[in-house]
Amino acid sequence: MPDLYHNRVLELAAEIPNLGTLPAPDGSAEKVSRVCGSTVRVDVCLSEDGDMLTAIAVDPKACALGQAVTSILSEHAIGARVDEIQAARDGLEAMLKAGAEPPRGRFYELRHLEGVRDYPPRHASTLLAFDAALAAIAAARAGRVAAWARCDRDPVRGV
Repeated sequence: MPDLYHNRVLELAAEIPNLGTLPAPDGSAEKVSRVCGSTVRVDVCLSEDGDMLTAIAVDPKACALGQAVTSILSEHAIGARVDEIQAARDGLEAMLKAGAEPPRGRFYELRHLEGVRDYPPRHASTLLAFDAALAAIAAARAGRVAAWARCDRDPVRGV
């Protein structure tokens, strides 16, 4: 399986930034691959408008492929807009399942996972980190909406 586990994939898997948890995340999520049992937990903090990641922490318990993707996500997510993260996830899925070109932009290193396309049972675990990140973002946004709805606001004072 040299196409899957080449040197750059192994380097990425060994050098995952932002490991652990955030002390006060806006949102958290954990995703599990039903095929192999890999898990990835992601904590995020969002900008005030909820459109950009300001902090991320990851806790992967996954194979080298899942760890490599987690590394790429974690390295480049801070400062990324949510739509960039969604586009990278969609681009990764298209690369794996439809033979599309690898994603470009800040998540360009996903190109190193191109060999996974020939191994469909590995697709789900390769998408796990991005799926967890997007679920954490959704949880953060839902929490903000719920907090806003709970507040008794005085329209005159703005509180």
